[in-house]
Amino acid sequence: MSLLQKQLKEIHNLIKKRDISARDLVQESIARIEEVDQKVQAFLTLDVEGAKKKAEKLDEWLKESGSTKLLTALPMGIKDNICTEGVRTTCASKQLANYQPIYDGTVVKKLNQAQAIMMGKLNMDEFAMGSSTENSSFHLTYNPWDLKRVPGGSSGGSAAAVAAGEVYFALGSDTGGSIRQPAAYCGVVGLKPTYGRVSRYGLVAYASSLDQIGPITKNVEDAAYVLQAIAGYDPQDSTSAQVEVPDYVRGLTGDIRGLKIAVPKEMMGEGIEEGVRAQVQAALKQLEKLGAMVEEVSLPHVEYAIATYYLLSPAEASSNLARFDGVRYGVREQGQNLLEMYEETRSKGFGPEVKRRIMLGTYALSSGYYDAYYLKAQKVRTLIRQDFEQIFADYDVIVGPTTPTVAFEIGSQVDDLLTLYANDVCTIPVNLAGLPAISVPCGRSEGLPVGLQVIGKAFDEETILRVAHAYEESTESIGTPDLGGVSQ
Repeated sequence: MSLLQKQLKEIHNLIKKRDISARDLVQESIARIEEVDQKVQAFLTLDVEGAKKKAEKLDEWLKESGSTKLLTALPMGIKDNICTEGVRTTCASKQLANYQPIYDGTVVKKLNQAQAIMMGKLNMDEFAMGSSTENSSFHLTYNPWDLKRVPGGSSGGSAAAVAAGEVYFALGSDTGGSIRQPAAYCGVVGLKPTYGRVSRYGLVAYASSLDQIGPITKNVEDAAYVLQAIAGYDPQDSTSAQVEVPDYVRGLTGDIRGLKIAVPKEMMGEGIEEGVRAQVQAALKQLEKLGAMVEEVSLPHVEYAIATYYLLSPAEASSNLARFDGVRYGVREQGQNLLEMYEETRSKGFGPEVKRRIMLGTYALSSGYYDAYYLKAQKVRTLIRQDFEQIFADYDVIVGPTTPTVAFEIGSQVDDLLTLYANDVCTIPVNLAGLPAISVPCGRSEGLPVGLQVIGKAFDEETILRVAHAYEESTESIGTPDLGGVSQ
C-alpha cells in the first residue's frame, strides 16, 4: 500500500517516530504522479523541485526540533486559481498563461505553516466557469473511475488528483458547487465552508459574493483537519468573518442520535437519476438507523436557483474580469491603439464559456435591464435564503444528493448548455444562501460514485462534519478507482 493511502493519524505517527521522512512522502507523490497523471491529467503545473527542497528543509527541522503538526509533510495540490508565490497561477486561461504571483494566498500561507508540501497546481474550468473541467484552455482532465468521463468542475483537477492518489489532499473553490460536484463524481469528500469562514485573499475572483475555498480529501476526518488549518478571520479579506473556529475533529463523535434531518422534495424529484436517488434513499435509511429523525420538507424557491445564479454570478464575473485587459499582467495582444489592444487581448485571451458569462453579466447590469434582471435575481436570492432559514428553525441539517446524475461522458454535454448548467441544481442554492455543505460518497450507480450532500446552518460546519463522518464510519467504502491495473 502506498504511504498516501494510509490514514492521516498513521502517517503522522510514522513521521513523529521518524520511521518515514518528508522526503519519503514527496517521493511517493512524485512516483504516483509519474505513474498515472498522463492518464488523469490533473495537474497544470508541477513544482517537483520546490517540493523536494521543502521536504529537505522540513526533515532538517524535524531532526532538530522533534515536533510535528498533523499535516506535516503531507503532499497537497492547489487549484490553479489560488495564488502561489513564484509558481504559475493560470486559472486554466490563456489570459494568465505566464502569470507568476508575488505572494501566497492566505490558505496557502496557512498550509505552509501547517507544514504541508505543495506538489503543484491543478486543472480547472477556465476562471472556475464550468462543471466538467472541459473549459480548461490547456487540456482535459479525466475521471479516475472512468477515463471516458468528466471529473466534474470547476475543481476537477483537485478531485481527480485526490481520487487517483497523486496527492493526499487538495484545495478547490466553490462558487456554485465546484468543490462538491467533482468530489461526488470522483468518489471523494468535498467541503464548502460557510461564506466568510475561510479567507479568499489570493483567490482569483469569479463571483465575489459566492466564491469560497475548501478542502477535497479522501475522508471526512481529513476534511476536518484541513478545514481546521485554513479556517479563521483574515484582515486581508473584507468578507472574512470574525467567528470563533471550533475544534472540528473533536466534534466527530459518530453520535447523531436525536438529530433532525430535512430532505427537500425538490432535490429528490424530477431530474434525479433513479440510481442516484436509490443510493441517497439508502443513505437516509442508514442515518435513521444511527438515530437521526428524517422528514420530507419543501424549499419552494430553489426551482429558481439556477436562473438566479446565472444572472448574479455572470454579473459579478463581468466586473471582476474587467481587470484582465493586457495592461498590468497576463498576456497582451498588439493593436493599432489602446482600444484595439483591449479588444484583441480579451477576445483571444478568454475562452468561449468565459466570454459567454461576461456578456450575460454585462447585459444583466446594463442600463434598462438592471432592475428587470439583476435586482430581481437579488430579491429571489433573499427568498431562497429565507427558505433555508425557515427549515433550520426546526431541523439540524438538510440532506440530499450532491448531483442529479453520476459523471457524464466527455463531450456529451458540450453543446447542451442548459443540461450542463443543471448539473449544479442541488449545489447552487447553498452558495446563494452562503451556507456550509459537504459531499461524501454514498455508494455507486452504474459502477460510478454517488455523492450525498449534507447542508448545515451558517458557521455550523461541526454538525455537517459529524453527520457525514457518522455515515461514512457506518458504511463500507466505495473503494478506489482502477486506473488500468496501475497500482495504488
